[in-house]
Amino acid sequence: MSVTATMEQDRQISAVIAEEQSRLRSFIRRRVPNENDVEDLLQEVLLELVEAHRLLKPIDYVTGWLFRVARNRITDLFRKKRPENFTDAAGVGEDGELLQIEDLLPSPEAGPEAIYLRGVLLGELERALAELPADQREVFVAHELEGRSFKELSAESGVNVNTLLARKRYAVLHLRRRLQSTHDEFLRR
Repeated sequence: MSVTATMEQDRQISAVIAEEQSRLRSFIRRRVPNENDVEDLLQEVLLELVEAHRLLKPIDYVTGWLFRVARNRITDLFRKKRPENFTDAAGVGEDGELLQIEDLLPSPEAGPEAIYLRGVLLGELERALAELPADQREVFVAHELEGRSFKELSAESGVNVNTLLARKRYAVLHLRRRLQSTHDEFLRR
């Protein structure tokens, strides 16, 4: 390929990027809650455009192609990211079963100190849940405590599954941060 042809190709790619980048970023941002993921996905889509141009792959309708690639990248991102459970930090019990919130609390049968600690931990959990925005709290409680599926919640509320996943993830991150000191203090006892 000649230098002139390469320069013309670079100019065309730059023009498309300048024209579509803002809309594409907004499109991704509406579907992906994490700003770092938004920027990464945008760069991946634009890189794929550059590679397609360099390899002389015919693209009839560039705008549609860009948004289709972005949609596919978003889908890939959410497939890679497993929904985080609050109890994931606890791991697996001796019997190989995933520990539930109840398993993390001292047993009421363990005596007065255990009952007191249980009350303290449940109180902290309640306060931390109350700090969450209502939509995050509702998704967390429904999925984590009531055991309802995201698909079921989506059908009931009309909110798409990816949005529910993002809300749950933000709730989990907040609760982990918020309850870390209580957890650490509990372990020291």
